[in-house]
Amino acid sequence: MKHIILSLLAVVAVVTQAQNMPFVTKVYDFLPAPGQFVNMSPKFNDGDTKDVILERVAEKICGKIEIEENELPDGTIVNDTIITVSAGYVSLGSYGGYVVFGFDHPVVNVKGEYDMQIFGNATQSDQRPVLGGSSEPGIVMVSRDVNGNGVPDDPWYELAGSEYNHPKTQKHFTITYYKPDDSQFGPLGPMQYHDQYIRWTSNSVDSIQEGYIRKNSFHAQSYWPQWTEGNTLTFEGTKLRCNAQNFSATANDWHQYFFGWGYVDNRPDDWYGYKQNATNIAPEELNKGFKIDWAVDDEGNPVELKQIDFVKVYNAMLQDCGWLGETSTEVAGAIDLHSDAVAEPDDVVGDVNGDGFVTSADVTAIYDVLLGIDNTFAGTADVNCDGFVTSADVTAVYDLLLGTVN
Repeated sequence: MKHIILSLLAVVAVVTQAQNMPFVTKVYDFLPAPGQFVNMSPKFNDGDTKDVILERVAEKICGKIEIEENELPDGTIVNDTIITVSAGYVSLGSYGGYVVFGFDHPVVNVKGEYDMQIFGNATQSDQRPVLGGSSEPGIVMVSRDVNGNGVPDDPWYELAGSEYNHPKTQKHFTITYYKPDDSQFGPLGPMQYHDQYIRWTSNSVDSIQEGYIRKNSFHAQSYWPQWTEGNTLTFEGTKLRCNAQNFSATANDWHQYFFGWGYVDNRPDDWYGYKQNATNIAPEELNKGFKIDWAVDDEGNPVELKQIDFVKVYNAMLQDCGWLGETSTEVAGAIDLHSDAVAEPDDVVGDVNGDGFVTSADVTAIYDVLLGIDNTFAGTADVNCDGFVTSADVTAVYDLLLGTVN
C-alpha cells in the first residue's frame, strides 16, 4: 500500500478494499486545557454546545474525502485513483487537554509491530535539525470496551514512551486552571502579553506549583473553552519534563527538543517512508507510530491487550516558550496500520489468565494481583469492570464457576 502526505495539515492514504475504515470515524470527547488556539481549532461560535464542538472536531480528524486522480493537487504522485484526506487538526491547549476518538472497528495488537499512527504537526528545525524543532509531545492512552456499551468508560492504559521512566517524569500529576474574567484583559500591542491571565495550581514536585497561562498579542479571543461549565478545569496524568530552550537572550529563538519515541506531535511523522515536515532528518529519527504492546496500567505494570477500542491523546507538557506561547499538542487524525487484522478470539468473561476457560486458576490469578505477588494479569483481573481489582472480582469469578450468573 502506498501512502503520501499532501501538506502540513492533510494526511493522505491510498484506499484499498479494506473491510474496515483505516481512519478515525468517531470522536467521543474533547476538552482542551486553556491555550492560545482554544476556540479557534476548532472554531467556537457564540451559543455552540459541546455536541457542536465535537462535530467540528470530527470534521478535522475523521472521515474521508474521495478524490479522482485528475483532481489531485499539483505535485502529488500516486499510482491509484482514490485517496483519503483528513481535513486538519485540533489543538489540545496547555497541559492535560485531551481528545478521545475511535475507529469503526477494534485496533488489533499485532505483536511486535506498530499498530497505529497518530498525526501531529511537529516540524524539524532548519538551524538545528538533529536536536528538534517544534515538538509538543502528547501522551497516548488506550482502552478496551470491556463492558461492551460502546462508550469509553472502561479502564485506560498509557502507552509508555521513551520518557516514561525518566527521573523528571511525574506520574499522577494534577493541575487546576481557574477561569479568568476576560473583560479585564483587553487588546494588546505587538509582542505584548497579559502575564497573569489564566491562573493554575498543581501538585508539581518541582519548585513551581502555580503559575499563569499568558495571553499574547497574536490571539485576542478567550483562551478558556467557552462551551464548558464551571469556573475551574482539573486534569490528571503523566507530566513530561520541559523540552524547550531559548538560544538567544534577546531574539526569543525558541527550540523544542525531540523526545525519543512514543508521543504524538513530538517528531515529524513517518508514514511508510514519507517524511512529513522533515528534510534532512534520518528515518530512525521520525515518529514511526504506536504499539499497543507499550500499554501499562496505573502503577506502570505491563498490560496485555489483544485489541483496543478507544484512544485518548492528551498534552503532557506544562511549558511556556516566550512569544510562541504555551506548548500545545496538536492532533491531525490517525490511522490503523493494519485495519484488516483479526484479533484472537474475544476473552471469556472471568478468564483472567487467558487460557480460554474459567477455572479456580483465575481466582488464584486475582489473588496474586491483590496481594502483589504477580501482576501479570493485572489488566484482566478487574472482572466486574469497576476500575479496581478487589475481592468483588473473586466473587464474580466464583459466581461464574457456580453458574450463579451467565
